[in-house]
Amino acid sequence: MEELPKIQNEPMPGVIRAESDTGDLRLHEFTSRVFRNRRFVRVWLPRGYDDGENRDRRYPVLYLNDGQNLFEPATSFTGVEWQVDETADRLIREGAVAPVIIVGIDNAGKARMREYMPHRSLQPVIVRVQGSRYPDFLLKEVIPFVARNYRVARGPENTGLGGSSLGALIALYTAMVRPGVVGRLLIESPSLWASNRQIIRESRSIKKWPERIYLGVGTAEAGNPDRDRSVVDDVREFDAILGRQGLDDGRLKLVIEDGGTHHESAWARRFPEALRFLFGNG
Repeated sequence: MEELPKIQNEPMPGVIRAESDTGDLRLHEFTSRVFRNRRFVRVWLPRGYDDGENRDRRYPVLYLNDGQNLFEPATSFTGVEWQVDETADRLIREGAVAPVIIVGIDNAGKARMREYMPHRSLQPVIVRVQGSRYPDFLLKEVIPFVARNYRVARGPENTGLGGSSLGALIALYTAMVRPGVVGRLLIESPSLWASNRQIIRESRSIKKWPERIYLGVGTAEAGNPDRDRSVVDDVREFDAILGRQGLDDGRLKLVIEDGGTHHESAWARRFPEALRFLFGNG
């Protein structure tokens, strides 16, 4: 956000509310039984959510990983945010997308890599991975929590999931192993190289994909020419797999940004296009 909003306590227990000109951001202290830890779940509500005229309205939801990096530079790992609230508010006001709730799911800090990796890895060496638990964490804990507390629309057409880097990897894994739940998938700079590209191999046998998938990557992701090409080649290969499985341009959008790096600033630049493609009007 351009300036930190005023923070005030909400009547709902365990909630911090941050009101700003771009909507209403609510931070919930969230305890996970699946992962046996705590984190914040950040819920951004579009303007007018609490207006009486909207009391019966239900909203589509986009869940994004690494919630710390989405809304405020002060909490972002790099000090740069995705500008999710500013972008969503602008596109809603322009009529490009219908009002949508955006949920940022904080990562677990030091446990982030283990939670976001579904398969064991030798480079880097990560043997005790926990990513196979993530679908249960999302579908049995986070989504029901949000549905209990907010007026969300049901069904895959109203449910999006996404992230960047390893956060994109675990979002992709979840959509693959729990088909039919997520209908909108946002994949930014995915770590397809992880676990010797196992997610790419497994993707070839998947029969049911989300209705819309946005794939974004830059040509300078790794800072090394050979590695940069490898990262883009992996994304192109995955895009080709989806194409062979019947996803046309109406369902699949691939964006390769010339000079784009593996950084929040790049994901912020591409977020407007991603949100329009996944939740756009018309």
